[in-house]
Amino acid sequence: MHIFHTLATLLVILSFQSFALDRTQIADSAEDVTPLLNGQMVPKGTLRTADGAPVSLQAMIMQKPSIILFYRGGWCPYCNRQLAGLKDIEQELIDMGYQVLAISPESPAKLQEQKLETEFAVQLLSDESLDVIRGFGVGFYVPAETKDRYKSKWNIQLTDEAGSDRAVLPAPAMFIADKTGLIKFNYVNPNYKVRPSVELLLQAAKLSL
Repeated sequence: MHIFHTLATLLVILSFQSFALDRTQIADSAEDVTPLLNGQMVPKGTLRTADGAPVSLQAMIMQKPSIILFYRGGWCPYCNRQLAGLKDIEQELIDMGYQVLAISPESPAKLQEQKLETEFAVQLLSDESLDVIRGFGVGFYVPAETKDRYKSKWNIQLTDEAGSDRAVLPAPAMFIADKTGLIKFNYVNPNYKVRPSVELLLQAAKLSL
C-alpha cells in the first residue's frame, strides 16, 4: 500500500511537471494559450526598458505588488486605449502600493516611439526574446498571412521567434502578483478587442492585497 501511494504521488508530480512544461509552449492560436493561474508563481525572466537596459522581472516584483499587463504593441489601438484608461485609476493603484508593468514583444526602440504621458506610472518593458511571454503561457503564433498583411498594409513588423520566421504575439492578459511573485488574479482574453474595465482592475487590485 505504501509503495502504491508513493507511485501514485510520483505520477501526480510528474503529470503536474509535464503540464507546467507544456504551459510555456507557444500556442498555435490565441484561443489555445494556457496562461498561468492564480496560486502559481511568476516565472524568472529578463526584460529591457525603453532605454535598452536589462531588468530582472523577479527583482522588480520583489519591490512592490505588481499589475502585469501583456499587450501587443504601441501600434495596437485597443492596447493604447487600455493603457490610457489606466490613467483614471493610477493614483488609487499607487496609493495601494502597486506598480504597473506593461510588457510587449516590441523592441526597446519601438517602446521609445510610443506616445504615453511621461508622468504616467506604467513602466513599458520589452520582451523581444519572448522568454517572459512564453513563461506566462500567453504567447501564440500569428498566421503567416496575418503577419504579411500587417507588414504590407500598416508597416508593422511583428517579432519573430528566435530561429524561425514565425511571428509571436501575446494574448492580451493581466496578472496581479504580490511581492513574493504569487499570482493573485489573472485575466486573459483571446479576443484582442476585449479588455477588462478599469473598474474590474481596481476591484481586483483591492481584493489582491
